[in-house]
Amino acid sequence: MRDTRESRLLLVLLVAIAFALITVDIRGGQESPVDGARQAAAAVFGPVENGVAAAVDPIGNAIGAVRDSGERHTRIAALEKENAELKAELGSDDRNRNRLRELDSLLKTAGAGQYGIKGAQVIGIGAAQGFSWTVTIDAGARDGIQRDMTVLNGAGLVGRVTTVGPSTSTVLLANDPDFTVGTRLEKSDELGFATGQGDRPLLVQLLNGKAKVKPGDRLVTFGSAGDRPFVPGVPVGEIVRVDPMGGGLTRNVYVRPYVGFSKLDIVGVVVQAPHSDPRDTVLPRKPKPAPTVTVTVTAKPPAEGEQPQGEKADQPLQNQPRKPAQDQNQDQGQAQDPNQDQAQDPNDQGDATP
Repeated sequence: MRDTRESRLLLVLLVAIAFALITVDIRGGQESPVDGARQAAAAVFGPVENGVAAAVDPIGNAIGAVRDSGERHTRIAALEKENAELKAELGSDDRNRNRLRELDSLLKTAGAGQYGIKGAQVIGIGAAQGFSWTVTIDAGARDGIQRDMTVLNGAGLVGRVTTVGPSTSTVLLANDPDFTVGTRLEKSDELGFATGQGDRPLLVQLLNGKAKVKPGDRLVTFGSAGDRPFVPGVPVGEIVRVDPMGGGLTRNVYVRPYVGFSKLDIVGVVVQAPHSDPRDTVLPRKPKPAPTVTVTVTAKPPAEGEQPQGEKADQPLQNQPRKPAQDQNQDQGQAQDPNQDQAQDPNDQGDATP
């Protein structure tokens, strides 16, 4: 449309009419003269508007979702991080509690045996220096650790130090096939040598082939000359199987070690041996057997007039057939003393005199 004088006049006229209609509509309120025209327009253009909105709203929502996706991803990432931190904190608390229990048990064991120990933590496990059952601890020469020192934890014998570095050391575990330690049987003092067998129980060869042993007997370390590599009195394990006596010079028994070699964490290296052999004092106390409850059942004697249980009672008198009165009198007469028949009237004797 060209910009002419007539078009400008028409535009001014339409604007004037629009203002006039708005003024009339406002002043008319609810009874506005243009209300009918508004409803007619709504009836015509309402469905079209709904259709357009239905087509445009998903696009608008998608645009809004794309616009807010960055904030949502940031919020999700923050929540995931917070959740991971909470889990790590809870796991750390559980681990700390477990380590405190292990440390407390280690200190009790060291106190019972009067061992001077240097605490350490297992930081590695593997086949170091060709050994198949070894662990690495975070204590070395700077901490006073030397080769051939006894290593224990709260449960008992862990192994011995084989290699020492400035800040770490390698420990050969007691279940390694190359590991051997002298043992002493609790109470009976029978001596032997324990050898590791990996995942299987320790094999102990008792020097006395006729030694009397049984499953459940316990062993401790016998100790070495100069307390190297083993100090005396460290708990080793409990006998689980005994080979029958074969007439040989030695006798084999199998011992379940007290230490769980697959879950080591806090250990102690004995840097100072005890002044005297603690013997069996470091062994844990044996649990007391539960008392056996014996129930004695005593038969209750029958009360007076009460028939014994299990016996057939005599038939009561009232259940017996009653005799006629005449028969009862005859019975009573028969039951009288026979001497009464001899006591007759003296007059009868007089009649009998000739």
